[in-house]
Amino acid sequence: MNEKRNIVITGIGVVSPIGIGKNAYWEGLIEGKTGFKAITLFETAPFGIHVAGEISDFNPVDLLGKKGLRELDRSTRLVNAAAKLALDDGRLDITEDNTHSTGVSVGSTFGSLHSISQFDRQGLIDGPRYVNPSLFPNTVLNSPASRISIRFRIKGFNTTISTGFCAGLDAISYACDFIRLKRVHRVLAGGVEELCEETFHGFHALGCLSGSDGSEPRCCPFDRRRNGTVLSEGAAVLILEDEEQAVRRGAHITARILGCGNHFDPEAKRDFSHEGKGLKEAIALALHDAGIASEDIECIIAGANSTKGLDRLETRAIKEMFGNRAYAIPVTAIKSMIGESFSASGSLAVVAAAGIVTRHVIPATVNYRERDPECDLDCVPNESRQKNVGTVLVLAADPYGNNSAVIVGTFPGNG
Repeated sequence: MNEKRNIVITGIGVVSPIGIGKNAYWEGLIEGKTGFKAITLFETAPFGIHVAGEISDFNPVDLLGKKGLRELDRSTRLVNAAAKLALDDGRLDITEDNTHSTGVSVGSTFGSLHSISQFDRQGLIDGPRYVNPSLFPNTVLNSPASRISIRFRIKGFNTTISTGFCAGLDAISYACDFIRLKRVHRVLAGGVEELCEETFHGFHALGCLSGSDGSEPRCCPFDRRRNGTVLSEGAAVLILEDEEQAVRRGAHITARILGCGNHFDPEAKRDFSHEGKGLKEAIALALHDAGIASEDIECIIAGANSTKGLDRLETRAIKEMFGNRAYAIPVTAIKSMIGESFSASGSLAVVAAAGIVTRHVIPATVNYRERDPECDLDCVPNESRQKNVGTVLVLAADPYGNNSAVIVGTFPGNG
């Protein structure tokens, strides 16, 4: 059997509601900064909810220049900006010598929804002969990932993962597999989701958004007052590399990806009222992949998003997987600050995990006021916590059956 290859993070790019760039993002999490503000991207009067995690200070020209931007939709601009930040952070130049050994793996589920809607609307009203052909490339789901390869001249594999809440983690897991199989040396992996009227309408119609009952929107995971999530947007891209290759090129290594686990649960229910067997199995598989025991997990970043069912399901799964020790593990919910960005959320959480193992500060679950007996773990309420952490478990669960887990670990020599 071949020796397992170590996979490391050598570059990070983030575009989020609380900060652009990894340092601004990490500082925002540590400070407990919330990214919720009035929506300006579309008219919100029909919904009665006017707040979301909109990235209002994003100017793609600052990062990408003007050339070629006109034909890119918001999702593609967000993830390309994150990719540029990751390449700069990793000091990685794509050349003819390394382009074929570099891949792209992006999680995105609703990324093209607005583009499809606008393109089809014009076709239906004016007729197919009058649509703008320059908008057509944005109507395919793999546009954001493909545009990364086009812009940065990456000639290795290019893949889009569309598994809902789990897509950001699954894109990282997929990238790790390619590196371990020696098909590439490095992958730009992450996730993206844009805030648009069509996605907002969908979540609103499903009753998932806080404020749907006329109350003030709030995102308070694990809190008894929780009544829905706050929708958000964002993009995160990580450069994942084979450790030997990273050391050879003199890259600065931030952290390691120790293990990944994925499991589909056919018994899943949209309200997360199922038992959570899939999430528990994903955790077990990630631990096995990492070659560590449950006792080695020192912190958990939950996918908890302030909905009744998901927060309760994750709490139950953690208790059953970690036993009495579950109460001693800090379990933080960063969506209390950045909201629910769907397919981008997993990659944003992995970036947060890399910050935890390097800065040794666990971000808080903010907006926490009232204890829920069904969510009674240590959720790091309201204030970030100084703690020397070596391993972080990142979780994601989708209401339609997907479950994912990624374990991030410290890199020797990083303190």
